[in-house]
Amino acid sequence: MADEVTIRVVRSFSEIKPAEWDLLSGASRSGPGYNPFISHAFLSALEDSGSATAETGWMGHHLLLEQEGRLLGAIPCYLKSHSQGEYVFDYGWADAFQRAGGRYYPKLQASIPFTPATGPRLLVRQGEDVAQVQDLLAQGLQQVARELGTSSAHVTFLPQGELSSLTEAGFLHRTDQQFHFINCGYANHEAFLAELSSSKRKNLRKERRNALENGLSIDWLTGRDLTEDIWDQFFRFYMDTGSRKWGRPYLTRLFYSLVGERMPDDILLVMAKREGRYVAGAINFIGADALYGRHWGCVEDHPFLHFEVCYHQAIDFALEKGLSRVEAGAQGEHKLARGYEPVTTHSAHFIVHPGLRRAVADYLEHERREVAQAGEYLGEHTPFRKGERQLREGEEFDG
Repeated sequence: MADEVTIRVVRSFSEIKPAEWDLLSGASRSGPGYNPFISHAFLSALEDSGSATAETGWMGHHLLLEQEGRLLGAIPCYLKSHSQGEYVFDYGWADAFQRAGGRYYPKLQASIPFTPATGPRLLVRQGEDVAQVQDLLAQGLQQVARELGTSSAHVTFLPQGELSSLTEAGFLHRTDQQFHFINCGYANHEAFLAELSSSKRKNLRKERRNALENGLSIDWLTGRDLTEDIWDQFFRFYMDTGSRKWGRPYLTRLFYSLVGERMPDDILLVMAKREGRYVAGAINFIGADALYGRHWGCVEDHPFLHFEVCYHQAIDFALEKGLSRVEAGAQGEHKLARGYEPVTTHSAHFIVHPGLRRAVADYLEHERREVAQAGEYLGEHTPFRKGERQLREGEEFDG
């Protein structure tokens, strides 16, 4: 660039003007490719609620690329003292390095806390040269990692298009797998079911009927429906499930009040009701072209209710709103039988120590092959009727 650019590190989103941040790729609700997790509203709510702070091991170190005080790009980033809440696991790397006498923590983590959803990480101001700004951000992240004396810098759940800037700056490529529902232009849920094999279609219809036995019904809540009383009820579900799965849930009660106030139209609660009271629910966030499933919880156990609330209802909503996909969070091969397909996710890792870097690079080479092989295998075992599915994919490719 003609004029000098600088990287500035800020500790909190309170230091960044929302209007400036929302000029970045994916951050503006009115802009193309809007991703709710990149928005200033979501990221500041994590900090303001005490969910992602230095006290919880997520110390803000957000990188701002500026030119004469003008924001050109940014990376939401944290200095971390542990590897919790990331969903791309490096515990083995940390353990091996520390047993060899190294110090793995603190590390830099460019990600959205507690959110295993792909979205922009090298954010570029609208109208700027995307490749150039992303290259500068990747180089800046590497430089900050070295200057801070950290062991590493990690960029997780990034779009594949951002990989080249990072790998050219010395980052290692890692892959993993999730399961997403892909909307191939289905008119409704029945049209989607029509593409499944007969036995799978029959099983899912039966599963949905059984899920709503015992007098259960489903409500979709969004916007003004998200009252404090509703959040109280949902937080009970979150705490019940989170306490059993993780030991200590990550998000505070205040977080839900803040996102409900700051971005209510980007939230969908799917709530199950029995005898006049809600007994289970799942929270989803709504992007420009995707529905992102996040947390689920319940205070009553009912067969198949988890599948109905988290997966089937998400498909219903996506089809009704014309969204192209549902991203249902991390892991879970059980999603395959419900019409979700294997999708490769990407992360990039800069390792400062040469010996650890060589070991990690060798490990990732083998892991990428295993992930690819697993994806191919699972892709052959979707519930879709093979002939029609292949024809549709071919038609879309040719178009």
